[in-house]
Amino acid sequence: MNSGQLSHEQRWQGVKASEQVPIPSQMRAWVLGDPEELTLINKPVPVPGRSEALVRIDAVAICATDLEILEYGTPALIEGGPPFNKNFTPGHEYMGTIAALGPGVDEFEIGDRVTVEIHAGCGQCKRCRMGMYTSCHNYGLNYGDVDKGHRANGFTTNGGFAEYAINNINTMIRVPDTMSDEVATLVVTAGTSMYGLTELGGLVAGESVVVIGPGPIGLLAVAVSKALGASPVILVGTRDNRNEIGRKLGADYIINPKNEDPVARVKELTGKGADYVIDCAGNETTVNQSVHMTNRGGRICLAAFPKKPVNFDLGYMAVNNIYLYGIRGEGRSATHRAMAFMAEYRFDASLIHTHTFPMEELPTAIRYAKERIDDAIKVVVTNKPQQEK
Repeated sequence: MNSGQLSHEQRWQGVKASEQVPIPSQMRAWVLGDPEELTLINKPVPVPGRSEALVRIDAVAICATDLEILEYGTPALIEGGPPFNKNFTPGHEYMGTIAALGPGVDEFEIGDRVTVEIHAGCGQCKRCRMGMYTSCHNYGLNYGDVDKGHRANGFTTNGGFAEYAINNINTMIRVPDTMSDEVATLVVTAGTSMYGLTELGGLVAGESVVVIGPGPIGLLAVAVSKALGASPVILVGTRDNRNEIGRKLGADYIINPKNEDPVARVKELTGKGADYVIDCAGNETTVNQSVHMTNRGGRICLAAFPKKPVNFDLGYMAVNNIYLYGIRGEGRSATHRAMAFMAEYRFDASLIHTHTFPMEELPTAIRYAKERIDDAIKVVVTNKPQQEK
């Protein structure tokens, strides 16, 4: 008998639930059909297994990678191929309330507010054993007879544009009572910035950091850099309104490439170039700017996904002993460290949250995020009725 033939009682056997947090048998969920085609349907509420919890999703933020998945499919990988027309629910930057616990789970309690990180690696490949679960060798191998245990919600497994989702206990972080749902959805974004700085060296007190691109990751990279003691923190961006948010988040200097040469200005401010550069724009111009504004022996982190190959000055990098890093997601438990900063209010992440919509209006929310309507930066959708917020 396969899982689809099991009775409701059999499917939920061993799962810990509570009468105070009732769980329906069906939930609303958005599923991806053809590219950019989302439909709101009813799905069975998923059942948590060992080392898993059922999270009632209270809020989910829209990420630029969600927009890429909806349009191009990548980097989502469902059942070994593109995610289209596979009953797949996207969305990965969500938070919520634990509604049920799988067998053997005692690390959390029903009713805990949690935010989540995306990846739970297979735990058995070389990269996972090194703690690099966002680089899991078994990415996407989580179906049928080839199931290796890898999970990446919203990428290779169902995500947060729904009322419920399953999360491995290793991907959940408690949310303090003082933190709003909307801000809690931003922990993954801050965690991605934290991961980049971790790979560049981690302890950046007294080091100069340049962030190129005032998108959500770039703006929170400014905030995290400042919280880690970097000095000076320099933001490079062409949008004055976002640059001003960067200033509020801790940027010591703002450079607008429309008005001045960013490479020359960085060298003027730092002496011989920046110790660390984080490129959150990801195009040929900014990659080369990163190379030429970095000090000898410095480090560059590429935190964006260019859509096509770029040419850059590799010779300059080699001659000047400059190190180049690429990151994927929020690895090495960076979300936990980001939450520590946010819980202590070391920076105001709410500055990048601009719009909130109910889950029923997800297509409108996506349009605001994609077209930057009304100067949208981070758009959040919520399942909670207005009176509960």
